Amino acid sequence: MQYLASHGQEKTGNDVIFSWLARYQNAAAAGASAVNGTVGALLEDDGKLAINTVVDAALREAPATEFSAYAPLKGLPSFLDLSITLALGDHRQDLEALGLHAGATATPGGSGALYLAASNFTERGDAVLLRDRFWGPYAGFLRGCGLNAATYPLLPSSDDSSTPNLDLAAFSDSLDELAATQKSVMTWLNDPAHNPTGLSLTAESRFALLNAFMESATRNEHVGHTLLLDAAYHLYADEPHGWAETIAEALDAGLPWPENMLVCFALSLSKSHTIYGLRTGALVYLHPEQSSVQRLNDVMGVTGRQTWSAAPRVAQHVLSELHATQDGGQAWSDERDRLATLLSKRRERFLEACKQHGVAINPSHDGFFAWYECDDPVAVAEACANQHVYLVPLNGGVRIGLCAVPTSDVERVAQALAAATEAVA
Repeated sequence: MQYLASHGQEKTGNDVIFSWLARYQNAAAAGASAVNGTVGALLEDDGKLAINTVVDAALREAPATEFSAYAPLKGLPSFLDLSITLALGDHRQDLEALGLHAGATATPGGSGALYLAASNFTERGDAVLLRDRFWGPYAGFLRGCGLNAATYPLLPSSDDSSTPNLDLAAFSDSLDELAATQKSVMTWLNDPAHNPTGLSLTAESRFALLNAFMESATRNEHVGHTLLLDAAYHLYADEPHGWAETIAEALDAGLPWPENMLVCFALSLSKSHTIYGLRTGALVYLHPEQSSVQRLNDVMGVTGRQTWSAAPRVAQHVLSELHATQDGGQAWSDERDRLATLLSKRRERFLEACKQHGVAINPSHDGFFAWYECDDPVAVAEACANQHVYLVPLNGGVRIGLCAVPTSDVERVAQALAAATEAVA
């Protein structure tokens, strides 16, 4: 195709998640008793999309102009303030008292927040540091911005009780390598409730990682350091604002915040407020200098203008109004808690069923997913599909969408994995 540029020619293939969803849908349409563990949206036990009824009711009462009018390029001020609070929780005042300033830019979903970071915080041709198990579209966001990916292991090779679920040595070594060869270093850390594993770092691991990042920035004072926390699922975690607490603890303990270091949160209200199609999110950033935050506001606003113009307005308005009142915020929280309990019940049953059936599932704590590490993910997923259990094969393992699996079918997924493991062995 001569009308496609070389970088356009590279865009091939179908999204693996949606292709496996289609296989489930075809099986169900043909009358099979099929289990859907493919999608990344929360479904009720009857298979219908889970919707926070408080948010839905508020949206339906919004004035017509809030649906139709443009939002400001950087977002509605009330929504930007809400985004900072959603990222930091009750620790916001503590962080402000410790000298940090926060800014935010509204984006079309969490994906928009990731794009802002990819397009502004690392030089073209450089690598962004990821764990070696990550949400597949990360690679596409990076490629689209002329970036590469460097990785370190998801889990340590040996049991280290001081930093469980974190290979601190590999993370630090990777930072050193990038800082030695690049003008800027950025890492994306999807925590808590990691997609695709459901892994969440402990408080000790969070502190150790932050300290390592601060030390790297201090040693490499001429290299920009950006720690981006992908918080897409954080409001379904046991410690939704654990990172804000860890940052406050670090500053309170006297750890210096290097001038060349930035911490960002990529927020997605798709999951927390069940408004996937309204594409509402934000990039929140923290730095000790107000002038730096103001400069970031300008940069991100310009980037958005040159990419998607302005993020959709209606959810910005509605959620700002909803959370502005104690009753509205509590009503949303109560419904969110119901959905979080549904997820927790499925995860508990799944982990117990895997134990009973001898399935060596990865550590999984929060959020929408669980993970089965294996050498041949496609073969395992195909063996499960032969039993009409549909999961998603990714690099290094199979993702189990507990968010979509009815509670009554959770044990069936464990049974299918057990049979698949035996068949593939």
